[in-house]
Amino acid sequence: MAEPVLQVKGLKTNFFTDDGVVHAVRGVSFNVEAGETLAIVGESGCGKSVTALSIMGLVQRPGRVVEGEILFRGDDLLKMDHEQVREIRGKDIAMIFQDPLTSLNPVLKVGFQVEEAMLTHDKVAKNDVHPRAIELLKEVRIPAPEARVNDYPHQFSGGMRQRAMIAMGLSNEPALLLADEPTTALDVTVQAQILELLRDLNQELGTAVVLITHNLGAVAGLCRRVIVMYAGAIVEEGPVEQIFENPQHPYTWALLRSIPRIDLPSHERLRSIEGFPPDLIKPPAGCKFHPRCPFRVEKCFVEDPELQTVGPDQRAACWVTMDRAYKEMGAKDIIDTRPGAASGVHPPATKR
Repeated sequence: MAEPVLQVKGLKTNFFTDDGVVHAVRGVSFNVEAGETLAIVGESGCGKSVTALSIMGLVQRPGRVVEGEILFRGDDLLKMDHEQVREIRGKDIAMIFQDPLTSLNPVLKVGFQVEEAMLTHDKVAKNDVHPRAIELLKEVRIPAPEARVNDYPHQFSGGMRQRAMIAMGLSNEPALLLADEPTTALDVTVQAQILELLRDLNQELGTAVVLITHNLGAVAGLCRRVIVMYAGAIVEEGPVEQIFENPQHPYTWALLRSIPRIDLPSHERLRSIEGFPPDLIKPPAGCKFHPRCPFRVEKCFVEDPELQTVGPDQRAACWVTMDRAYKEMGAKDIIDTRPGAASGVHPPATKR
């Protein structure tokens, strides 16, 4: 079996503030295979973007990666010096940032910025770089690329700016593309176009894509595998279809209950997740989700669970998986939401 293009092992990233140490990423481990589409999902502040910035070597002070390994094609990025990482960043690993308006230089033409990405890594000869920039803008479906290559970022719409960022990311044909909330602030039609573009580029170029998002609809349409993060750690991971149809961690279950679904009755109300994410300077003891979990038991208060196998290629970090909740918690209000079962789950009262 081929070696994964990316292996993250026990990654811990902290921010050393005046108020204390923020444990933003707590022991995250995962692999990305060549050509794979992987999603990392969770609420704001769960550590998704910090994980991506740690991989790119872009965590700024007061933040610092304090433990773990980030292996790209077998080489640990954390053991490389700045110049070695810079050679890989933008060439073999590229990143699309959340807000293209703040990522693009407003006083430089879009075409020049795409060309600069190629010239920095000597990927294309100087005489060929301008035609290649036009070709890239055409590939990401920017209309009239021969003319728009000379436009400035403010002359592009939000969707076109995001496409330009994708063109920059793909300019050196990277093996891995990290997309951090690439559809934020875009209308739903443009969101669909951007996701379709990422899917087509993944299939045509074989670039592995890691999509960082809280948009579960985007995950369903683009990715094959999903990682669910909460309070800086992975709480569940597995194939997208399996996670969506049979979530095992109560947090994943709650996320899926908070979005519209066509397989639920029209009268079914969306349910928000009660409470707030924990303070990562002083997180609660035990499972970090237990203050918000309707299925918690005594063990959840004192012992933090590790990821364990709960199905084929599916793992969850929970003392009370949803299968057990359905079978053992006993509350008549719990109704199974899995395929072929009734819908309309109403969590039982807390049990300790």
